[in-house]
Amino acid sequence: MKRKRCEMEETTKKKKMTEIGSAIEELSVLSIAKTTIVTTETEATTNIINLPLKPLLSFCRLIVQVLDKIGPTMAVLRQDIDQNIQRLEKMWESDPLLYSNLVEILRQEAKEGSSRKPKSCSRAALWLTRAMDFTLALLQRLVKDMSQNMEQAIEESYNLTIKPWHGWISSAAFKVALKLVPNNSTFINVLAGKDETHQMVQDDITSLISLLIPLLNQLHSILELYEVSKLKSP
Repeated sequence: MKRKRCEMEETTKKKKMTEIGSAIEELSVLSIAKTTIVTTETEATTNIINLPLKPLLSFCRLIVQVLDKIGPTMAVLRQDIDQNIQRLEKMWESDPLLYSNLVEILRQEAKEGSSRKPKSCSRAALWLTRAMDFTLALLQRLVKDMSQNMEQAIEESYNLTIKPWHGWISSAAFKVALKLVPNNSTFINVLAGKDETHQMVQDDITSLISLLIPLLNQLHSILELYEVSKLKSP
């Protein structure tokens, strides 16, 4: 009963926070939980970091909530994120102790030769990383100029981070969906919490960016080590 009450209080607390605030909190937890692991000579030379899987997936869910604020334009990307989260969770559920961190999952698939398969967890991790790349690029554009055109900011972020890996059908669908993007003021307002000013939102975004950059650097290093960083849509 006590545990259930604590979980309810934690849920209530998160509901009161903005999506950006919750993302900052989750990334802070992930940063504390990371540890350096070395099991092979290659990993020793690349300083591989153990990334706990559950906090990482919790953060990805918060990314979905942020992207939801953009509206239907993000529907395809949102669905992709959800499916990749589920794939990694299913792997974790098969052996929570063994697959408690992302590196072990990628290492196991590399050993089995299944990393490049269409439904591999390595691909799931890759596409979650690309979704975070997109989110980072968009937030960096917003924090640089909070009044810039949202459609342009989203298109430029997409072209930089995801379009090179998408097939032409997905790219065409995204182009059409861009017409449904909200204006800048509307997007900032829905990101803001009660009584939050645009300056406060900007400060929160800056904090999130500072935490997201090192995480993405680590993720890209891991993906490159296991030779899955350049895979395109199957």
